[in-house]
Amino acid sequence: MIRRFGLILTPRAGAVFMKRGMMNSRRVLTAIVAVASLVALSPSVVAQQNNQQNRREQERRSQADQRDIQALVQLVDAVAAGKQPAPADIPVAWAGNHFVRGAEGATFIPFTLAIDAGKVAASGTALYVRAVSKSAAAPAPEQTQQNRRGNQPPAPMYPWDDIQFFNLPSDGGVSRAMMLKPGEYDVFIALKERGPAEPQRNQPPAKSGLLRQTLAVPDFTGQELGISTPIIATAVEPLTTPLSPEDQRANPYVFGGALRVVPARDSKFKTSGEFLMVFWVYGQPASGKPDVQIEYSFHQKTADGEKYFNKAQPQAFNASTLPPNFDFAAGHQLMSIFGVPLKSFPAGDYRVEFTITDKLSGKKLTQNATFTVES
Repeated sequence: MIRRFGLILTPRAGAVFMKRGMMNSRRVLTAIVAVASLVALSPSVVAQQNNQQNRREQERRSQADQRDIQALVQLVDAVAAGKQPAPADIPVAWAGNHFVRGAEGATFIPFTLAIDAGKVAASGTALYVRAVSKSAAAPAPEQTQQNRRGNQPPAPMYPWDDIQFFNLPSDGGVSRAMMLKPGEYDVFIALKERGPAEPQRNQPPAKSGLLRQTLAVPDFTGQELGISTPIIATAVEPLTTPLSPEDQRANPYVFGGALRVVPARDSKFKTSGEFLMVFWVYGQPASGKPDVQIEYSFHQKTADGEKYFNKAQPQAFNASTLPPNFDFAAGHQLMSIFGVPLKSFPAGDYRVEFTITDKLSGKKLTQNATFTVES
């Protein structure tokens, strides 16, 4: 069943920015996003749906695609079993990921790969992603291949098992997503140049690459105060046209089908730009509205150590600031978007400390993020 997110974005401008205790007028972007996860099409639901449909689609693919699929599956089977080293014809690195609460107790995991596009000569790329739980015994590769040839029990079902074909962008940056239950996993990322429609005699082997990444997936279903992985971003922008499921698959940092977050690749910002951070707050009541305050303070790293630099006016999320129809019972989630212009920040390294206070329970949570300002 396809579910569609409903999204409410309420911007607030003209907040007060305080530098070293002095109140100065600065534009601080704050926003509240209510996401109706139970009645909407979220990136997490799209990811789960595509993963389920992928296995059926594989049976209908062309023979060339089937050969690519078989080659990638066999490659991962062999590397996972220690029968061969991971190929490195196409260098691929894990550029980063984030954890966000998903549907039905799972965690939504958008991630980004850094692929050396200069090593890929073919016009198309085949990408295979497999997640294997560290607490489950892996099937023997020989048995797995027998299962895929038929006349055998069904092939083993992995927590995540997805194949995609696409043209690799020139910068080599590729973002995709997974949905996994809390726990520890080995994630295999395998890619290869897409094969020709018809095999050719004396055809050189297609270039390939494989990355093995360990993930410890957190559990966001508890009642303790918590947050998603903060996303330090270069842009947060509304979308005027909803994405198709396939476009959403290639753009996992579009949330609610209406808000695009562009993660910063290196957390470096110009003084002419703006520091942006996005995260969700969890552990709220089962119904009604929250009463949450978030305070931000900035600390500059110097040769003599760290010193306090400035702070922003707290964000307030309560009945007077949230949309009238916000209700946790309807599946809404609390999302904070915080932004501050960097014009007054000297070039250097900074730490932003932010404290979330749940006034209903009295609980507090303090987190930190680091970034760099360049002139």
